[in-house]
Parts: sequence; structure tokens; C-alpha cells
Amino acid sequence: MQRLDPAEILERFNHTITTWVNYLDDYTLEMLHRQPLPDSWSLGQVYIHIIDDTQYQVAQMKLALSDVDNSKEDMHPNARQMFLHNSFPDMQIEGPATNTPIRQPQSKEELRQALLQIQADVNKSAEDQPLLNATGKSLHPGLLYFSAAEWVQFMEMHMRHHFRQKERIDMRLFTC
Repeated sequence: MQRLDPAEILERFNHTITTWVNYLDDYTLEMLHRQPLPDSWSLGQVYIHIIDDTQYQVAQMKLALSDVDNSKEDMHPNARQMFLHNSFPDMQIEGPATNTPIRQPQSKEELRQALLQIQADVNKSAEDQPLLNATGKSLHPGLLYFSAAEWVQFMEMHMRHHFRQKERIDMRLFTC
């Protein structure tokens, strides 16, 4: 498995989340609400999905940082492949992990502030308790157990995975 240094993981996380924050400047709220196809997410819904999932993942990272539970547990073989390649599989995943509808954002500032708060939470947690020293793991609902550093890497991979979806939405938004 490709082992990334915790400092590199954090650097990549910060770069990716900052990229999402900066992309907000390219859109109006109306553009963020526009669905490219009738049964597809708008870019605003992609942002909400990223924020909701990453907030959950931050909580799991903090859990892994706070104790030594599950330190001997391992991740699912599918997760191992993702971490080996430092990437989600290059495939379109239909719909969210749950059947819960994804709401539209109220404002661009809502999205910006949520992403910046996530970034601050991750960096503060990593500063207070270095990722390298953490031995605990917490349970991902489908991919089994991740350490705190693996949770941060997973957050970054997940956000980066949605760049492909953003590109597909952009093709519709800017060519119609």
C-alpha cells in the first residue's frame, strides 16, 4: 500500500479543499442550483454532499485520534486498493450512499464557510494530536477501519473524486 507521510496527506487535503472553496468564485447561486440533467445533482448539491460526508469523516477522524480502540482492525480489501492508488475508482457512482435527498445550498457563503470550518477542524485536530502518533481506528460503514491519517486521506480522495463530476456538470453549464 502506498504510504503517504501524514504531513503530505494534510498538505493534499488542504490543497483539495482550498480548490473547492476557490471554485465557488466561478459560479452564481443560480448556476450552483441548476441541474445539468433531470435526475442528476446540481453542483450545489455536490458541494452539500461533500460537506455532509466530510463532516461525518472529520468526526470519525477525531474518534480515531481520541482513543486506541480498534488499532488491530484492518480496512476492507476494496479500501486497500483505493489507498494503494490514492484514488477512488474512476467510475460514476449512481446516487448518494443513502436515499436521503440532497438539498440545494442557501448561499455560496454557506458552502464557503462550511468548507473552511472543515479545513480548520482537521488542521486543529492534527495540530493538537499529531496524525502519526494516533493508533486508534474507527469504522467506515462499508470499508471497515481507518486510522486518523487514513480518514484525512479518504476525505481528500473523496473530494478529488468529485472533480470529475464537477467537470461533467461544467460541460453542461457552460455549453448550453
